[in-house]
Amino acid sequence: MQRFDPAKDSPANLYKLMIGMVVPRPIAFVSSLDAGGTRNLAPFSFFMACSADPPVVCFVTAHRPGPRPSKDTLTNILATREFVVNIVSEEFAEKMNAASASVPPAVDEFTLSGLTPLPSEIVRPPRVAESHAQMECRLRQTVPISNESGDTNTVIFGDVLCFHVDEAVLLEGGGGYKIDPEKLRAIGRMGGPTYTRTRDRFDMVRPK
Repeated sequence: MQRFDPAKDSPANLYKLMIGMVVPRPIAFVSSLDAGGTRNLAPFSFFMACSADPPVVCFVTAHRPGPRPSKDTLTNILATREFVVNIVSEEFAEKMNAASASVPPAVDEFTLSGLTPLPSEIVRPPRVAESHAQMECRLRQTVPISNESGDTNTVIFGDVLCFHVDEAVLLEGGGGYKIDPEKLRAIGRMGGPTYTRTRDRFDMVRPK
């Protein structure tokens, strides 16, 4: 078995290892607004649910080289303290990918991708109408993760203020709270440009 030492290897190589090992990763398709009201939409695959009581989700925005080291999503959330996490399904995967392009802050990724903004009920950023499940969130806290050079990735934690679920993806007999994965058809990230579908599943009953 080959051994890799983070203290001696490059961040680029370690990134390849992590995105190849930590799979599949769910995608947070995050919509936000800047202080002037310009819409932003971007996908993040370092994403997870943290707590159900209270309901909290988190995702990570990475530092990037160049004159704008912070992603627009982070800048917007720090300014407004609001965002929406939209779950990505197969039927609009290509449009989600189009929204991942590196463009100036003034570019509206809803327009760029052809996705439809849908007004939220509590927060100001719009939801993605094509998404079957959305979470309106308010910023709880951010946690910086800095390297030796001082470059900082940021973990963003959000309190979920409201859930929206398309009735078409709810599981019959689930009391209105269970989502049918066959109908949601969520996708996940693998390594590099590879994605995965969630169609192949199996059940295991937890031991008592």
